[in-house]
Amino acid sequence: MDIVLRASVMFAILYALIRLLGKRELGQMTPFEFVVLVVMGDLIQQGVTHNDFSLTGATLAIATFAFWGLVLSWTTYLFPRAERFLDGEPRIVIRDGELIEENLRRDRITRAEIESEMRLAGIATMRDVQWAILEPQGKFSFIRRPGGAQDQ
Repeated sequence: MDIVLRASVMFAILYALIRLLGKRELGQMTPFEFVVLVVMGDLIQQGVTHNDFSLTGATLAIATFAFWGLVLSWTTYLFPRAERFLDGEPRIVIRDGELIEENLRRDRITRAEIESEMRLAGIATMRDVQWAILEPQGKFSFIRRPGGAQDQ
């Protein structure tokens, strides 16, 4: 039971840390951020299983993490109000071709990152963007301006 309790506490801590790190996908992480997450995994394992290296201890820890992940998933599905709190909400980063600096700063996104995502979406300039939205999953959605470069 001790492992289940420690795994539950570590799950809550990890969930909070991931939320604080921001809305980044694996592909958007710097190499250092990726290494930090890998090292965190090892540190979490040590904190959860303590000195229990048994198969039972590992199974309990994994099952507890899976259980809490499932609970959060069902919570966001059954209670739409909880989704905003647990998963986050979309954030507008470009409106009418203009960057919204406050939202960029909040999610620690640089202009270069936005421009890179625009190029991947086939958008040449910010003038062509009506809306750019950072989705809760860390992806960008772009809505072109009517009469932009693609429409000509």
